[in-house]
Order: sequence, then structure tokens, then C-alpha cells
Amino acid sequence: MSARTLRRRLHHGDVDGKREEHFDSSGYDGLSEPLLGTREHDDMPTVGLTIEDIWNAEQRREGIHWTLILSQLIADWAQWLGSGSLIGRLLPFVGQSGSSKNLLHPYLNPLQEERLRNLQQRLGVPFDGSQVEHQDALKQLWGLAYPGRELPSLKSELWKEMGWQGSDPSTDFRGGGFISLENLIFFAKKYPDSFQRLLHKKDGNRVEWEYPFAVAGINISFMLVQMLDLQTGKPSTLAGIKFVELLAGDEMAFDNLYCVAFQMMDAQWLAKRASYMEFNDVLKSTRMQLERELALEDVYSVKDLPAYNLLRG
Repeated sequence: MSARTLRRRLHHGDVDGKREEHFDSSGYDGLSEPLLGTREHDDMPTVGLTIEDIWNAEQRREGIHWTLILSQLIADWAQWLGSGSLIGRLLPFVGQSGSSKNLLHPYLNPLQEERLRNLQQRLGVPFDGSQVEHQDALKQLWGLAYPGRELPSLKSELWKEMGWQGSDPSTDFRGGGFISLENLIFFAKKYPDSFQRLLHKKDGNRVEWEYPFAVAGINISFMLVQMLDLQTGKPSTLAGIKFVELLAGDEMAFDNLYCVAFQMMDAQWLAKRASYMEFNDVLKSTRMQLERELALEDVYSVKDLPAYNLLRG
């Protein structure tokens, strides 16, 4: 068994929630208009790490610290010499003062810039129930979720079966935008088995008051946008910078990461034996696990994430 395989198994070994750590989760409270209930406490189990993971993380943090100091010194000298633009091009990152959660501005090659720009354009499209294209997308989602079943009207109580909160799905998108519907469709087409198992809650011992599938999907889309810092010009969080690297090799990296996040969220849900009012706690825990996995050194694509192994095609 390779060291990489061993670490993946160990890294996922704490998904049962038996170990607990305390984190400052103040940075995770930015979900505007959370669609599901919250709880007052932020203590949550986290995914287990090997000693190697912890040591490597400390080394990376120290390396980033000294890189920032060196970058600032070079930038100061460059400004003094009047050649800042030349030296700036030679640096992959430029230091930014501020909180540790927004450390760096990544250098993007033309392909990364194009793909990031295309993704941000998708993020800027709100869901509009009056547009035929958006109506057709909802109909497509129904057909993928319930093949062979008759398509209901766009306002029908049957939509609640998929996990919409009312008879009109268009009222549930809010800040999620059209991309959250595209994410659900991508999930259903790319990983149909996982999609169906989550939709019908086939895995594990479920509580009586489950999370609504479709609305949970919208929340996951919104969580990813925040975590990856995609609403700014260039991501400056560590997770966002790593994501831009993944985007270079996979134009659909956001959609693939969405599928991993949804499957990961359900695993956290089962591990915590959570119920409806605990959904936001589970979403915070999912975000932290995703950030941990994106920080692993041997992750070069979404498929390299340990949680990707949970997906079924």
C-alpha cells in the first residue's frame, strides 16, 4: 500500500465524528439568508489528520510567512528602483496585508484567467423563472431525478418531493443563482448513482426530519462560492488559490467540486446523526473538511481529493 493511499484512508478515518477539535468558526457565518435552521454552538467534529499532515501544514504556513516577508521586501526594493512591474511579473504571488484568511494574490496564466472569468460570469446569472431557458433547466432536472415520471407543471406540490420548500422552485434560489441549478443538473448527469442515493436518502440510518435535497444543493453552491473567494477579481484565500490551480486542468472543476461537497456533506450529516435544524452546522463542518483536503500537497485535480472516493458514477 502506498503512502499516499494510506494517508487518504487515515485522512478520511475520522468522518464518524469520534474526535473533536475546537476552531474559530467566525469566518463561516457569512451565509446570507440561510435556508435551513441554525444552532447556537459551533463545536463540531472534524476530519482526522495524520502527524504527517499536521507537520506538513505547519511547514507550509511557515513557508508562506517567509514568502510574504521576502515578497514585501522585493516589492519595496522594486518600487525604490522604479522597476516594480518587471519584478512583479517574476513573482508568482504578491503579499497582501490583512487577515491570515486572505494572504495572497495568485498569478494566473491566460487559460486560468479565461476559465475564472467564465465561471464568474456564470455566478452573475440570477435564476429567472420567467426565462424559457431556466424553465427548461428545471424540467431537465426533474427528468434526471425521476426518469419515466410525468413532468409536473412548474408550480406543483410534487416539486416538494425533490426537496424544494414550496410548490414553486423558483422562490428557493435567492442568492444561489442559476449556477446552483446547473450544479444539480451536472451532478445528476455525471454521477447519477450518487445523485439518486442522496435524493432518495438511501445511505445510513436517517432521522425523521431530513434536510431537503434541492435546497441543500443551493446552499452548497453558495458555500463553495464563499469558500473559494470567487466573488472577488482574483481569489486570495488559500482554498481559492488552490482551486484556480485545479481550474487550469479542468474547466468544470467547480461543478466537480460541488459533487464532492454534496457527497461529503451527506457523510457528515450521517456521522453527526443530524436533523433539519443542524444543517448549517453540518455545512460549516463540510467547508472545513474541504479546505483541509484542498490543502493537501498531492492534490492536482478534484479527483485527487480523498472525498472524491465517496462518489459513485
